Amino acid sequence: MSSCNTLLDTLRGRGHDQALAALYALDGTQASLVRARDRACHVVQSFMDVFNPAEGAQAALFSGPGRTEIGGNHTDHQHGRVLCGSVDMDMLACAAPNGANLIRVQSEGYPALEVSLDDLAVKPEEANTSAALVRGVAAKVAELGYKLSGFDAYVASTVLSGSGLSSSAAYEVLIGNILNHFCCGGELDAVQIAKIGQYAENVYFGKPCGLMDQMGSSVGGAVFIDFNDPANPVVKRVDYDFSKSGHVLCIVDTASSHGDLTGDYADITREMGAVAAHFGKQVLRDVPLQDFRAAIPALREAYGDRAVLRSMHFYDDDRRASQEADALKNGNFEAFLNMVNSSGRSSSLQLQNTWSIQTPRQQAIPLALTVGENILDGMGAIRVHGGGFAGTIQAFVPEEYLVPFKTGMEELFGAGKCHVLHIRPQGGCVVAE
Repeated sequence: MSSCNTLLDTLRGRGHDQALAALYALDGTQASLVRARDRACHVVQSFMDVFNPAEGAQAALFSGPGRTEIGGNHTDHQHGRVLCGSVDMDMLACAAPNGANLIRVQSEGYPALEVSLDDLAVKPEEANTSAALVRGVAAKVAELGYKLSGFDAYVASTVLSGSGLSSSAAYEVLIGNILNHFCCGGELDAVQIAKIGQYAENVYFGKPCGLMDQMGSSVGGAVFIDFNDPANPVVKRVDYDFSKSGHVLCIVDTASSHGDLTGDYADITREMGAVAAHFGKQVLRDVPLQDFRAAIPALREAYGDRAVLRSMHFYDDDRRASQEADALKNGNFEAFLNMVNSSGRSSSLQLQNTWSIQTPRQQAIPLALTVGENILDGMGAIRVHGGGFAGTIQAFVPEEYLVPFKTGMEELFGAGKCHVLHIRPQGGCVVAE
């Protein structure tokens, strides 16, 4: 590692431009690289200003990226298959050992937090806080047999809150990479770091999430995951250069709130689970498709049409996630786009997660999808993004349609609500040292 001053001087002298370009200048423009360099310099300088490290203190830059769900909408909790990817919006941290048994984190715009490594027990009062995630990641690393030591970190984030890009997973992966570098000799691989993050979120933060978010952030690039055995998911990188597709990935924030939607999300899991239980199984992945189809009349009578339709969506989108991965591996982007559109239609008509029956006046997602489809005029692909009911949509927009698409979306939802992202090839990592 370099001293803080050396790290900053090297960044300013463009000595880390190659690493920065690989993560943040995926559009190939000089302007993107300059922004990335300026941001990295800002994070290192802010670290020095906040923590006033000793002369010669060693430091490094770390990144935990956001992730986007590409295929497999609400399939992971039924032990299905998903396709996701890390993006060039991330949490960037400058961190250095502090010689104490204490982790101190200053996230830009938030109060500072401290976690003592002398006490890594679950703290109920920390539920739903960043401190819980730090404590949980540290506890799991210690449980794996590594000797912990304290560090200081300054964090700046471009991962949009409520965007479906999973800021919590990005944070977990960031902290996991810092501990891996300082305490584990780099021995933890990306899948282990993802599992550590999920543990922290489940046990310490109090959210019973699956593993997709952490895998998408940690592994990097496009990632196909099969959750048939959730304890040992099959994870495969999908090698495809999205920058060569002639399309731009857009996430549109519809400015609709996820508040009070817990019941809507729970209903999906409950209804799919009820159909699985009809066959004596816990999840739909364990119910053969032919058995499900043969039982549809009885299932309608027992659980209602919506439960049947949502289960149909699971089988269709579970299959599609695998087909999307194959299409990308084979370089068939047109087939991939067709399946993204099919997934979007299935989410709207079968899964029914584009608006909440609790608030029928708020239908920002269907509105965004309808207007977006009109602008794209049969080109590209568009679908709900993430959990649904509110929040964001995802679109693969042909480059020549980007200006009218972005303009149309921002006329509806406000300036800055259409975000152009890139699937970055690297997940959580040490950026520079």
